[in-house]
Amino acid sequence: MPFLLAHLSDLHLGPLPRPRARDLAGKRLTGWFNWERSRAHVHNMDVLASLIADIHTQEPDHIAVTGDLANIGLPQEFELAKSVMRNIGAPDFASFTPGNHDAYVRSSLDHLARAFAPWAAGDDGATGYPYLRVRSDVALIGLSSGVPTAPFMASGKLGARQREALGRMLDDTKARGLARIVMLHHPPHKTGASIGRGLMDAAAFETLIARHGAELVIHGHNHRLSVMHLRGPDRRPVPVVGVASASAAGGSRTHRAGYNLFRIAREGTGFAIGAQARGLMDDRATIGDLGPIAL
Repeated sequence: MPFLLAHLSDLHLGPLPRPRARDLAGKRLTGWFNWERSRAHVHNMDVLASLIADIHTQEPDHIAVTGDLANIGLPQEFELAKSVMRNIGAPDFASFTPGNHDAYVRSSLDHLARAFAPWAAGDDGATGYPYLRVRSDVALIGLSSGVPTAPFMASGKLGARQREALGRMLDDTKARGLARIVMLHHPPHKTGASIGRGLMDAAAFETLIARHGAELVIHGHNHRLSVMHLRGPDRRPVPVVGVASASAAGGSRTHRAGYNLFRIAREGTGFAIGAQARGLMDDRATIGDLGPIAL
């Protein structure tokens, strides 16, 4: 039987807790204004609830959540995020990787780590990134690209230590005959986002994939469905698939609330991967089939 993986991202949970004046120092002030002015009118929690319910009707084997549940990294936001993660799935059934809004400022990092630890622990029980979870014939590898940045910046970074550990994981899981699925928030290629919003070490990630390979890379951050490819070993293309925001109530079809489904099946000595998008339909009220994703 194929392994069915659901992927959602960029939930941007609301409403935003009422911050204290001292909470809005530095970057949080601009983020709070941005939420009040625009994001609060874009991200709809009723739409998100319908989307999560639809995911459960598909009966996936696992759910990947690639970050940005928070908005400005307030402690109260992580309490809400934990409850939403419980609704999405138990820690052995769902995996989390952080985004830039989760790691909004340095003081958010401890709250972030504690809130999501159950959904970001490896099979060995260790916390930290990268982590490895093996389900059936699938290796789920979670990375953290969320780092605190200056105001008006939304970039991410993996760092040398995390990349080196990822390379070892990719080699080990390949030797075990597993389908390697890499999960992170930021698009991991050099042209994946505009200046100030992309992965700062995307070039190093591209080199790593060219050396070690993977069967699939999934990410969020851009709030839209996208497909591109990185060169793997022997120049075999590795699909990199982005997903829309899970709570966006407006915009074009590729930008409206959605999630992706991946069917991963062993085929000969390798794997065949099929993909499908589901999300908010043109009536802006129901969640339905948006069609296959060409990988």
